[in-house]
Amino acid sequence: MAGLEGTEQPRQRVGTAPVRWSPSVEDELALKALDLFGDPTQGEVRLPSRPESAVAARRLTQSVVLRHWGLSTQVTEHAVLLVSELVGNAVRHTGARCFGLRMLRRRGWLRIEVRDPSRGLPCLLPVRELDTSGRGLFLVDKLADRWGVDLLARGKTTWFEMRVVDR
Repeated sequence: MAGLEGTEQPRQRVGTAPVRWSPSVEDELALKALDLFGDPTQGEVRLPSRPESAVAARRLTQSVVLRHWGLSTQVTEHAVLLVSELVGNAVRHTGARCFGLRMLRRRGWLRIEVRDPSRGLPCLLPVRELDTSGRGLFLVDKLADRWGVDLLARGKTTWFEMRVVDR
């Protein structure tokens, strides 16, 4: 390449093509998640309490918020991030075998709930600039319009709500 003699160029591995994000691939994976786990707008869906379940929860959220409800990309991105944080807390801190995910929509609002069998309450801790963990509820607190925890006879539901513009 002209003008770049003597500089090292990144090499692409032989036989591999760069992987690019594709809406059709993401849609297909979201549909697979819906088929596998169910529709969280119709009732609670149960997911195994494993780190890889966060991927399924994010896909379900993206599918519902963006495709089913037709909300904005920014609302979708925030909802996906917050779901990931709540699921991460349920997987990391409860010791449960599974957790529940439910999504509700009413005029001007969306609500997403993560239910687990632990009655231990999450704590919103102060976050410092160099902290590498403990930012989950901080993000929920900053991006959601409302959030909270409902104690149940067996466990709790951690939820967040976001105002949305109805189309």
